[in-house]
Amino acid sequence: MRVLELAKRRKTVRGFLPERPPKEDLMKAIKAAKEAPSGMNAQPWKFVIIDDDWLKGKIRELCEGEEEKFYSRTKGDLMAWLNARGFKPEKPFLSEAPYLILVFGHTKAPYWLQSTWIAVGYLLLALEELGLGTVTYTPPNPKPIEELLNAPKDYKLQTILPVGYPADPKPKYERRRLEEVVSFNGF
Repeated sequence: MRVLELAKRRKTVRGFLPERPPKEDLMKAIKAAKEAPSGMNAQPWKFVIIDDDWLKGKIRELCEGEEEKFYSRTKGDLMAWLNARGFKPEKPFLSEAPYLILVFGHTKAPYWLQSTWIAVGYLLLALEELGLGTVTYTPPNPKPIEELLNAPKDYKLQTILPVGYPADPKPKYERRRLEEVVSFNGF
């Protein structure tokens, strides 16, 4: 499939069928992600696949605990925005998805942050091509998960991608018009 078609079709998925996709499909998607460009060719990413149910449950528990802290200190416009969209501290997709792909960036590498997120973009499109759904979940405080997984100190968790066959039939969120997001020769 063409990249432009994949980008248009891809949508956020938070509900998954219980059937576990073949691990080979995850490896194909990560193989595409590792081909992403990176600053100074540092390739600063590390992909950790979680398929153990206990570990997925523990990650969910840690994330929800950090979400509770985040929500308790969030006020004003941001809280109104979250409430209007139905966001809550509960993240059932973290234990219900057949797999979690945790994407880490090596903080000692040049341009590690930008490079890691470019690889995430490649990964999202590759998963879409393979018929797999995901959501880019960014924990408000990744430290407890980094500690749980014994991540080296110079690797920082960027996102958790729950991965599986999509179960929720909701349509893709509407996108802003092109004229709203692009300009030439200045802002």
